[in-house]
Amino acid sequence: MRTVAALILSLLLAVPSPTALADDLILTAPVEGRVLRGFDDVGRYAAGHRGVDLAGGDGAAVLAAAAGTVRFAGSVAGRPTVSVDHGNGWRTTYQPVRAAVGTGDLVGAGERIGSLVAGHCDAGPCLHWGLTDGERYADPTAFMAVPVVRLLPRGSVPLSPPSIGAAPAAGRLGGPPVAGQVTSRYGMRRHPVTGVYKLHDGVDFGAACGTPVTLPRGGTVTSAGYHGGYGYRVIVDHGGGLVTAYAHLPRVGVSVGQRLSAGQVVGVVGSSGLSTGCHLHWMAWQGGRLLDPLTLLEGS
Repeated sequence: MRTVAALILSLLLAVPSPTALADDLILTAPVEGRVLRGFDDVGRYAAGHRGVDLAGGDGAAVLAAAAGTVRFAGSVAGRPTVSVDHGNGWRTTYQPVRAAVGTGDLVGAGERIGSLVAGHCDAGPCLHWGLTDGERYADPTAFMAVPVVRLLPRGSVPLSPPSIGAAPAAGRLGGPPVAGQVTSRYGMRRHPVTGVYKLHDGVDFGAACGTPVTLPRGGTVTSAGYHGGYGYRVIVDHGGGLVTAYAHLPRVGVSVGQRLSAGQVVGVVGSSGLSTGCHLHWMAWQGGRLLDPLTLLEGS
């Protein structure tokens, strides 16, 4: 028996999930529960589990695993579902989730997108979390900042997750939207308020409260209001797929549909939402793809 047991143990080798080949897609767990059922790497039409099931309580907050645009918020085959497009051809899916967002909404990494409801797992409430480009499926846990450790038979080679390219820059802007020093760049960091290590989906400029924030390119306001951890935020569509956002404002002084010219004041620096002090959080997307706003500036 000991020989058999030793043989079984020798066939198991702990290896970490491979790191994703992507500069702009690092996922965080949408709920805090453990993995109840893992991902099956199967073909498009083959039977299998094309996502992971995560334990969670009924009514628990479900968070966006990365920044992006809500692609769908509704019902699929009778189950409430939310999907978020991350701008690189891939999207994460969340089911069953009662949506707190709507199609077309911009969401940040770690932002609440809905509440978990029962119905997927027999043992209790759980979240079915997926990652797909519409044709292929991938294991979302392979793209996490802290990878999941799995046991594989000795000699097995773990499958590499699909390569997801970085978002491209979108033209050039003459200068930043506010006069101030860059205090936190785009990229992975530990959030100063929550302590969570995740993607900082924009760039922060330190400036005194009330400092004018000007639009670096003309555009149309598509969203203006309070938006969770971003506080008061204004989103502007500049055309050609370029969208920028201005967060932590103390209030909103523009309205949806309003046309703004380059250099026009879009708001003033504040500290609303999850903020430790007066600053501007500046975000940018090109074709729905999140990107580092500093790449838009001349000389960058």
